[in-house]
Amino acid sequence: MKIKGFGGVFWRTKDVVSLKNWYKETLGISMEEWNGTVIKPDADNETIFSLFKESNDYFPKEQSVMLNFQVENIEAWMEHFNKIGIPLLKQPEKSEFGTFIWISDPDGRWIELWEK
Repeated sequence: MKIKGFGGVFWRTKDVVSLKNWYKETLGISMEEWNGTVIKPDADNETIFSLFKESNDYFPKEQSVMLNFQVENIEAWMEHFNKIGIPLLKQPEKSEFGTFIWISDPDGRWIELWEK
């Protein structure tokens, strides 16, 4: 037996319509009538499954899960966010793992974008 990949990410929100619109405008994720979409990864895409101690401050402690999207051309994403008025939560970070930026959705959920 083996895990082939993640089957989905699910969460609750008070305003599904507004959040769907925000994800479409901000990240280009169009959701269908069933309030979801299928994202098919490219061949070079990786999915990371990682656990953090409760005391870790990599993302807000009151947030139990953080989304991470692997992207191309992170500079273009930063320009897009600036154009539509979405602020970065902190300065971009570059490391041997790639470049990372963070935004938050209208529910205050941190979203990490990663370019490898």
